[in-house]
Amino acid sequence: MSAVCTTTSLSSAALARPAAVPPAVRRGAWQLDAGHAMSLRAASASVLRIRQGRVWVTRDATAHAGSEDLVLAPGESLAVAAGERIVMEPWDSHGTTYSWDAA
Repeated sequence: MSAVCTTTSLSSAALARPAAVPPAVRRGAWQLDAGHAMSLRAASASVLRIRQGRVWVTRDATAHAGSEDLVLAPGESLAVAAGERIVMEPWDSHGTTYSWDAA
C-alpha cells in the first residue's frame, strides 16, 4: 500500500455503534468508522476496493476532468491514478471496510 492518509472527525453527533465486521472481511483491510473522513493520495496507480458498507468518494479535479462524487458498495472498486487524491467517508452510520492495493 502506498498512499498518504489523513483522517478527521466530521461530527461527534454522527458517531454510532459500529457494525460487527467478520474476521474474513477484516483480513488485509482497513476500517473507516462512521463520522470520519479519510484523504488518500496514490503514490502509484492503486485500487480502492470496498469490502463492507458503502462509501462516498470524492475525486479531486484534474487538468482533464472536474471533481467527481461516487458512492461505492461492497464488491465495487475504483482505480486511482498515481498522484491522484480522493476523499472518502462512510455513506451511512455503519462505517466501511476497504482495501487499498497497487493496481
